[in-house]
Amino acid sequence: MTPIKPSRTAYDVVVVGGGHNGLAAAAYLARAGLSVAVLERLDRTGGAAVSARAFPGRPTRLSRYSYLVSLMPERIIRDLGLGLELASRSTASYTPVLRDGVPGGLLVERPEGPATRDSFRRLTGSDEAYEAWSAFYAQVGELAEVLAPTLTAPLPREGDLRRRVDAGIWEEVVRRPLGEALERRFADGTVRGVVATDALIGTFAGLHDPGLVQNRCFLYHLIGNGTGEWRVPVGGMGAVTDALAASAVRAGAELVTGAEVTAVRPGPGGAEVEIAGGPALEARLVLSNAAPWVLDGLLGEHRDPADKPVGSQLKINFLLDRLPRLRSGADPRVAFAGTLHLNEDYADLETAHAEAAAGRVPSRLPGEVYCHSLTDPSVLGDVPEGTHTLTYFGLHLPATLFEDPATRAERKAEAVRRAVASLDEHLLDPIGSVVARDADGRPCLEAKIPQEIEADVAMPGGHIFHGDLAWPWADDAADLTTPASRWGVATRHPSVLLCGSGAVRGGAVSALGGHNAAMAALEQL
Repeated sequence: MTPIKPSRTAYDVVVVGGGHNGLAAAAYLARAGLSVAVLERLDRTGGAAVSARAFPGRPTRLSRYSYLVSLMPERIIRDLGLGLELASRSTASYTPVLRDGVPGGLLVERPEGPATRDSFRRLTGSDEAYEAWSAFYAQVGELAEVLAPTLTAPLPREGDLRRRVDAGIWEEVVRRPLGEALERRFADGTVRGVVATDALIGTFAGLHDPGLVQNRCFLYHLIGNGTGEWRVPVGGMGAVTDALAASAVRAGAELVTGAEVTAVRPGPGGAEVEIAGGPALEARLVLSNAAPWVLDGLLGEHRDPADKPVGSQLKINFLLDRLPRLRSGADPRVAFAGTLHLNEDYADLETAHAEAAAGRVPSRLPGEVYCHSLTDPSVLGDVPEGTHTLTYFGLHLPATLFEDPATRAERKAEAVRRAVASLDEHLLDPIGSVVARDADGRPCLEAKIPQEIEADVAMPGGHIFHGDLAWPWADDAADLTTPASRWGVATRHPSVLLCGSGAVRGGAVSALGGHNAAMAALEQL
């Protein structure tokens, strides 16, 4: 596609990066009457939240990188007139198990009903596990109800929040490693593991890590809109960023594609943004939708290689001719409708982390599977009846496992084989027997390791959150005297703000980084 050129050389605000947060910021600022240009190095906007035809000859548009939405507040959807439909999945999760060679499974409905309690009882032999599950999530839900409204307001102080929630759940989720609470509350390893996985999506940590990065990841996965429900965007992830781009353009923002930013130079009255092969742009403020590591490079600041983010995942997209049958006898239309957990018993997760930390691909690879087309068949296009998408997200596969270019392809192939094996273990129909073929006769399977995600969408280290997540509040002693500090988007330069996942409340497809940077920018300007 032909690159789009900026129409002028000076703007109120220049946004570096056209991912969903950058588009949200641009829409808010342009609606306030400011001149805004969004600079995107690729030939399309959307960043990692895009839909694409991954397989030749197949019309299905997959959510190629990001795949579900939880944290995006309804307020942002209304503010920007997005007209976005987020669909609830009929199943929360299903976890197939083999115990003493006997196949079974743990079903969690949405909303939970008698079948969920019965499933817990069959797996564990009593009602105690389900009652512990219900009690824990009720307390986490109360925490979420307090936190969710603060995400689109200036940063609250930690002490103010702590006084508003149960002291016990605050201690378990915020003060102590999450593994302690899981081991104390739940006796069954499968139940523990299902809870624990929300702490490990894209995060390489043990459940007893004293740095608590696993706790922060868990919190973000449970607080979206006060419910923590992860929903499917109808039309695919591209529908989210298409709606944000349309909102920004309607408001008067310019979306400039094929514009690779090579430098950002802050000055006393603003900043200069240099574009490869194009004119430098002047801006009163620059908002960076790029990761902080990338921004440091653009600012010409020293970067210690040891500080580069380390992503941790394997993403596999499949297209299937039909859903496979499960050995447990569970209906595939139920089991695959939510999150299907594989090798995610508590012991499996801890062993996999230890193996990966020692430089080995985990022998029993933990991962999760999603079938978006059961909730939103519109992404399939004109395909034979029974066709479905399948997305696999593998845990505990840090970028460090694939660092050596000489062994990268072999390591990736090994990880893919183990991911497929973890699924086949529970299937009557191996995935290879139901996977569709593209126009060239090849299996419809696309796999991405962290290095490939970095190459595609410039997430350093392939880290899906641009780096470890931060607590979504300010320390009691933090200096919040500037708009940027109050909104959690400050850098070392007053004329440069963070608007992406690297902001204090960034992470996931939420538009929070964009919203909060826009609010800070409006105050500052």
